[in-house]
Amino acid sequence: TESEARQELDRFCDALLAIRAEIADFEEGRSDPQDNPLCNAPHTITHVLDGEWTHPYSRECAARPGSWQQEHKFWPSVGRIDNAYGDRQLVCSCPPIEDYLSSD
Repeated sequence: TESEARQELDRFCDALLAIRAEIADFEEGRSDPQDNPLCNAPHTITHVLDGEWTHPYSRECAARPGSWQQEHKFWPSVGRIDNAYGDRQLVCSCPPIEDYLSSD
């Protein structure tokens, strides 16, 4: 768009190309269909730095799927919640509304 810097648009395009490459790895059988960087994204810093790494791909691939992320990495605070269902069906962990209505 007119409001975005060229460098930002280039990074966006690089991200899209990296995602497409991950999809191609899956399509061509180079990635595990159940345990791959695309299915497990986003990777939190806690997950990447955890002592035990059980995935068939490297921590580097999880932390920085694109070369442009060497300098500009955004760390999400949480990973996926129950895959797509939990990401779209958020559940409130607040006390019941009745607890707020009591006049103690």
